[in-house]
Amino acid sequence: MNEPLAPDDPRMRDYTAPQVATLLRELHEAGRRFGIQWGSATTHHSSVDGRVLVDFGTAPLATLLNLLHLLRSAEGARSWES
Repeated sequence: MNEPLAPDDPRMRDYTAPQVATLLRELHEAGRRFGIQWGSATTHHSSVDGRVLVDFGTAPLATLLNLLHLLRSAEGARSWES
């Protein structure tokens, strides 16, 4: 992913609540390694216009995916330096 995902990206409609819950668990695990925690992030089973919302303060799924991409990139850079 070279460009951040937009909240209205049509691919966001393909994610189900269980898939987003799995991504949230990954975010918690990846963030913990960097001292970043989103303990209250959840889906609360809410959506807008067919898109699952992630509650960091009602962030769209694209925000979660973009954060995961940044953490994965940072982790890769960290392992490269070791």
